[in-house]
Amino acid sequence: MRHRIVITGIGACSPVGGGPVAFWHNLLAGKSGIGPVTLFDTSTMTVRIGGEAKGLDPARLATEFPESGHETDRKIGLGLTAADQAIRDAALDRADLREAAVFVGVSLESFPLGQAGMTRDADHLIRTLAGQQGIGLQTPLDRLAQLMGIHYGFNSGQITNCSACAAGAQVIGEAFRRLRSGCCEMAVAGAADSVLNPLGLGGFSLLRILSTENERPQQACRPFDATRQGTVLGEGSAFLVMETLPHARQRGARIYAEVLGYGTSLDAYRATDPEPGGKGAIRSMRRALADAGLPPEAVDGINAHGTGTPKNDIAETRAIKEALGPRAHAIPITANKSMTGHLIAASGALEAAVSALTLHTGWMPPTINLEHPDPQCDLDYVAGKMREFHGEIILSNSFGFGGQNATLAFGKYHE
Repeated sequence: MRHRIVITGIGACSPVGGGPVAFWHNLLAGKSGIGPVTLFDTSTMTVRIGGEAKGLDPARLATEFPESGHETDRKIGLGLTAADQAIRDAALDRADLREAAVFVGVSLESFPLGQAGMTRDADHLIRTLAGQQGIGLQTPLDRLAQLMGIHYGFNSGQITNCSACAAGAQVIGEAFRRLRSGCCEMAVAGAADSVLNPLGLGGFSLLRILSTENERPQQACRPFDATRQGTVLGEGSAFLVMETLPHARQRGARIYAEVLGYGTSLDAYRATDPEPGGKGAIRSMRRALADAGLPPEAVDGINAHGTGTPKNDIAETRAIKEALGPRAHAIPITANKSMTGHLIAASGALEAAVSALTLHTGWMPPTINLEHPDPQCDLDYVAGKMREFHGEIILSNSFGFGGQNATLAFGKYHE
């Protein structure tokens, strides 16, 4: 038996807002959360801008999550904050959560600086790291899931996924599959990430995929714009409470949207470049639609991966055209990274939350900074301001380094 799966709780800690309400309000208003990095000294770095998360309260975390008191990794605090928001939003208590499963997406930011060949940034990073006591190159990947399990008493298993920028979408997809198969009735699924540290920001700078427009940070990330130069790093977290429909109905839960399908693929083209024709992305979207039992003609909206890098935006546009055919040009597309920056592992989870909220509220956030359309990116990207949305089906795309791709299909909830 294939159960219907619904979303009943949303938590978000992001550069544009410290909770789901502020986050959604600011996103619809087109407010950028990108600015100068204040978490550490960037004065000698090539890139000095990023999307710092709002609403992270260390004092509150220490009180409400005493088991996390010695954690210094920001993604732990961001993840605990967003997960707690989602659980509260779903009106759950600890007794409700005992049989829930936990699915967490994270990333690992470590780079072979000695092999980078970019002396300025690499030398600065090495000097910075050498001068800071206690900085670690890695937090155990399952630490966030472990702390969530300790605090809430989850009994149905914990899964941690480290698959770069696809991690947040993949954990939601895997939770969906587990729920649909009847293995459990509730899951808390999402992701958290922060690469806004000397190692992360400097390392991504070496890859030459970041915008260096430090003097105008709010305009630096321009997905699908002909003048785009690169993406901007951000940090944040988003979690969803997902339930089988009978379980949600039994407890009288509010329902945001329904999860309909999940597709994933691996094109393994290059470590940091997408396959130019978008072959992996095409497979991902087609598999999500097949999983949901939907034809391409059913798609009413897309939440794009939309990084603002020249190669990714063109490859995603080509993939959307190939996967959806003639329907592609009639579909509104939003690119949230224009406001939040790229949250790496957390991006897919945050964009899944945006997809659910779009279906629930009937409004699609804008893609800001899209003022000079790229002729090779010729779809409807909802430029400038939010748009009323009357559709029923949204696809959310997440495409990561190493060719890891994931697409989620969401539907407007009907009884």
